[in-house]
Amino acid sequence: MHNEFTAIIEKDEDWYIAYCPEIPGANGQGKSHDECRENLAQAISLILEERRNDVLSGIPENAIKEVVTIK
Repeated sequence: MHNEFTAIIEKDEDWYIAYCPEIPGANGQGKSHDECRENLAQAISLILEERRNDVLSGIPENAIKEVVTIK
């Protein structure tokens, strides 16, 4: 699956700090721009995985579960 999110990255002295406005709580940091962006991507991935697991745990066993792809 392909997803795109906005990364807001700012330099704060020796560090780069990032957040994603679409995913509350997704933050990243790093000594380089690339490290910061990768750290943010990992945070986004972990948050979305955790949210998916949380909501799917309440789905009845006999419910039909399908994947919907957005292009």
